[in-house]
Amino acid sequence: MAAMAKKIDTSATLLAAAKKVLRKGGYSALSTRDVATAAGVPLSQIHYHFGSKEGMMLALFEYLNDELLHRQQAMFGNPALKLSEQWDLACAYLDEDLASGYVRVLQELWAAGYSNPQIAKVVRAGILRWQDLLTLTARKAEERFGSFAGLAPEDVAALVSAAFIGGEAFILLGAETRELPIRRALRSVGELIRRLETGQSKR
Repeated sequence: MAAMAKKIDTSATLLAAAKKVLRKGGYSALSTRDVATAAGVPLSQIHYHFGSKEGMMLALFEYLNDELLHRQQAMFGNPALKLSEQWDLACAYLDEDLASGYVRVLQELWAAGYSNPQIAKVVRAGILRWQDLLTLTARKAEERFGSFAGLAPEDVAALVSAAFIGGEAFILLGAETRELPIRRALRSVGELIRRLETGQSKR
């Protein structure tokens, strides 16, 4: 039992170090030696726990993705929150996820997946879990407000997902400007939802 706990602790330490090193230099510049040094453990521990640099990064993505997906499931499943409030929280979480390094991990692995089928497979599976949650939320919204310009819930979910992931790419690239106000544009959708909610309450 003690050996298992130590293994988990070492794995978590390595993943935290990998996230730190990744944020500093990106996926292409990341080396397992740098991660081991940052974690304060022998290089052999990375191969023991993850097998390779790729295995370590995929484990980091899956760990962060699970953590944030559970957060989002709790938020969208909270009956005390209006849909507009859930949207506002999703926008606030974007800022948190940029600061935590998750967005950088996702975008780095997303790009690496263009030429690496194994990375693409893992990232695709993780993203599709978010897509399922967004589709479920869109179905609930359709039941309450009716369809949005005839779009199916899957269509709405796909557009929302693309807006956030594309927005993250713009922000990481440093392309968010007054002429391209990514976060302000995303938050403005919350105002549209609020108008729908207000109009519904007046009926």
